[in-house]
Amino acid sequence: MKKFWKLAATAATASLLVAACGSSSSSDTTVASSDTVAKGDGFTLANFTPFEGGTVVDCAPKSGPIKAAWIYVGPINDGGWTQAHHEGLKAVKAALGDKVETTYKENIPEGPQVGTTIDQLVADGNTIIFGTSFGFQDAFAAAADKYPNVCFEFETGYIQKNNMSQAYGAGEDGDYLSGMAAGAASKTGKIGFVAPFAIPEVIRGVNSFALGAKAMNPKATVQVVWTNTWFDPAIERKAADSLISAGVDAIASAQDSPATGEAAKVKGIPWVGYDSDQSANFPTVWLTANTYHWGAYETARVQAALDGKWISGDYYGGLNDGFIKLATFGKIVSQDTATAINKKMEELANKSGSQFTGPIKSQDGTVKIKAGATASHGDLMGMDYLVDNVIGELPKG
Repeated sequence: MKKFWKLAATAATASLLVAACGSSSSSDTTVASSDTVAKGDGFTLANFTPFEGGTVVDCAPKSGPIKAAWIYVGPINDGGWTQAHHEGLKAVKAALGDKVETTYKENIPEGPQVGTTIDQLVADGNTIIFGTSFGFQDAFAAAADKYPNVCFEFETGYIQKNNMSQAYGAGEDGDYLSGMAAGAASKTGKIGFVAPFAIPEVIRGVNSFALGAKAMNPKATVQVVWTNTWFDPAIERKAADSLISAGVDAIASAQDSPATGEAAKVKGIPWVGYDSDQSANFPTVWLTANTYHWGAYETARVQAALDGKWISGDYYGGLNDGFIKLATFGKIVSQDTATAINKKMEELANKSGSQFTGPIKSQDGTVKIKAGATASHGDLMGMDYLVDNVIGELPKG
């Protein structure tokens, strides 16, 4: 996968500046507010910003059910990211019944095959297509130009078009809370983190986790190892083992498989998972995990397409609408820790991103967020540094 984070930072900031302007068009087909966007159970319109100057895209079928497709980078039983997205597909089907015909393609590698897969899905009559991995973005952008009457939903990117929407959420809030659990569980303050790619969404997650750990233990450090893969259990396990050998006594992962949990289980050290509740499978080492819940958003968007109301936009869900949730606490999480985490959870639900309130320094001591200031959404979307209690470097290139 390409290292997109520098480009993403620039594009994300530009997108936010445009979105902040608001539409002034009076055209009947230009949407100036989110009032026309179909609602879903738990989906909050306040978290959806319509694309500046966007017009309604007619991707409804002429007759019969709408055909909706999902493209996955991993298997639907990966125990993490792809499995969570597949739960979203199932939620759409459960909510809309015979009004929707769903299909999915799993284990699609980031590269040329994505475009070919999109072509096949469009040829099969799918008029709304969900992309679920950052490295699919270029192919989706090209397909959006190629198929202007197909509604493309991209989950975790930054490119928007009239028929290509973006969706993600404040995973950094859940990461901070899970970091608190790790900081409290570690006896030495040495915590490990197995991370995939050094893109802004992962960087801010690592940083937020580290800040959460520091909140519970001011001396806590988080040592990060980059795997350069989303889903490869063997590589993930090797990275986890290397961190444990280096002396960490608690560990976390932002990977799609529970391989890091397997390493933690062997050594009996506390583990923070990712995007899946693994409390039943790892009862002796489980702490908690940040989890994403796509169903309400995806249901609302498919319904919008059915109703002839689909417009491009930028959705950023959070604790406030249930898109972000914290998994079950493991039995090794103390009541005092759970109480502290739940209190902070209420704060972050009311003010997402407030954990990034200064002073916050990068590894080299540079003040990145001044005392009393809070990082803007644009700052978070373009984050390209590690905070001062993270050990490890961002990959070059």
